[in-house]
Amino acid sequence: MERPPYAPEKILELDGVTLRRGPNTLLTNINWKIGPGQHWALLGPNGAGKTLILRLATGYIWPTDGQITVLGHRLGRVDLRLLRRQIGWVSQALADLNPGHVSLLETILSGPLASLGLYVDPPEAMVEKARSIALEFGLDKILDRPFGLLSSGERQRTLLARAAMTEPSLLVLDEPVSNLDMGAREKFLAQVSHMAASLKPPTIILTTHAIQEIGPFVTHVFMIKEGKLVAAGPIETTLTQPNLAETYDLPLKIEKTANGRYLAYLD
Repeated sequence: MERPPYAPEKILELDGVTLRRGPNTLLTNINWKIGPGQHWALLGPNGAGKTLILRLATGYIWPTDGQITVLGHRLGRVDLRLLRRQIGWVSQALADLNPGHVSLLETILSGPLASLGLYVDPPEAMVEKARSIALEFGLDKILDRPFGLLSSGERQRTLLARAAMTEPSLLVLDEPVSNLDMGAREKFLAQVSHMAASLKPPTIILTTHAIQEIGPFVTHVFMIKEGKLVAAGPIETTLTQPNLAETYDLPLKIEKTANGRYLAYLD
C-alpha cells in the first residue's frame, strides 16, 4: 500500500489555528503538538469544537488562519488520499454512513480501500488478515452478519477492526462510545487499550465529554471550551479540578480510581 513517509517526531501539530465561518469564530488560536508515544484525550462539552479540530487535522476542512502538520506533512503540500491511508477513524457518524446490508467481514475489508462497502474482490491474503483481526476483536462468530443487524457495540468494534486493517499511524476515535451501554463501552475501551499496548501502536486521539471514558492508556489531555484552549499536557498535571471546572463551568470534583480511570462529580 503506497504511503508517504513521515517524520515520527511530528505526529500532529496545529500552529495558531483559527476557524471562522462568516461572522462566527469557531476555533481561536489553537496550538497543539502531539509527539511519538503519546495518546491524547480531547475533552470538552458538546459544541466546544472537538470534532472541528479533528476535521481540520485530517484535511476535511481548512483553517482560516494557521498551519497544520500531520505525520510530518504540512496540509496543503501532501496528497491527502495517501495521507489518510495512515489515519484510522471511528465515530458514530461513520457507523451511520456504513451500508447496513454489508457484512461484518466486508466492512472490515473495506478499511484499506477507504470505501463504505466493498466493491472489489479482495485478495485471499487480505481476507485472512481480516478474519484474524475479527478473531482478535471477538467478532469471528458473526462475520456474515449484516452491519445493520449488529448491536451498537458490535458496530463500533467492527469499525475499530476496520481501522486496524490499515495499520494506521494515527487512530482518531470521535466520541466512539457515547451511545453504548456500559458493557459495550468497556469492551471497546479494552480493545483500544490492547491496541495502545501493541508492539507498533498507533498514536491515539480519543474525543469525549465524559472523563470516565478516558482509558488508562491515555497519557495526555487537551481541554477545550467554546473553541478556545483551556489546558493541554500530561494527564496527571492537566486533568485537574480547576481545569475541569473551567471547561464545564461547574465545580466538579475529580477522582482517579485504582485501575487508572477517572470519575467526575458535583460535591
